Amino acid sequence: MNSDISIELRDVCVAFKTRKSFFRHSEKLALRNVSFNVYRGETLGVVGRNGCGKSTLLKVLSGVFSPDSGTIKHHDKQITLQTLSAGFDNELSGRDNALISSMLLGKTKKEATLHLAQVLDFSELGTAFDMPVKTYSAGMKARLGFSVALAIDAQVLLVDEVLGVGDKAFQEKAEQAMINKINSNMTVVFVSHVPKQIESLCTRVVWLEDGFVKDVGETSVVMPKYYASL
Repeated sequence: MNSDISIELRDVCVAFKTRKSFFRHSEKLALRNVSFNVYRGETLGVVGRNGCGKSTLLKVLSGVFSPDSGTIKHHDKQITLQTLSAGFDNELSGRDNALISSMLLGKTKKEATLHLAQVLDFSELGTAFDMPVKTYSAGMKARLGFSVALAIDAQVLLVDEVLGVGDKAFQEKAEQAMINKINSNMTVVFVSHVPKQIESLCTRVVWLEDGFVKDVGETSVVMPKYYASL
């Protein structure tokens, strides 16, 4: 195994059942024979039209979804996925969810508790931090999830569209925090609906189209091809 590789995907397929009628189902392939490596310390962007499989890919990379065929190998074990619908317990407060998320990623309760002030400060949730997450907007959940991810210092950070949440000031703060993580050699994979973010932050890009890898390579090479296809 190349010691520079964090995650390896080989011929990964993921299928979802869709209902054709009350008695019949068919399968739709969300990912089709996807193969590439994620390298340690790189920032990898994922681009493609809506419904092309970007969010599914991040869930596979995180281990939330298992491939129906093909293989995925994780050489780094501390991986955190942050999405606009982060997997929090809606009945618990933001504080309790932040604590549990940190502990699930290997922190002791004492270590996780020490991170709470940092999470509260960055998320700007104020008194809502101690309210049930079911009272949060999607943007508030994303801010909480992103703030937890920053505090945890996982080996691999997977980010799905959360850099665009909140007001302009928060977006700029989140982007600067991402730059700081990139400069610290954390491995980052992220999806953004803002191509300029991909261009400014990513060293390489995976371009998905209808579940296939249309192209993968340096950002300066792949993005012009992607723009030309739109």
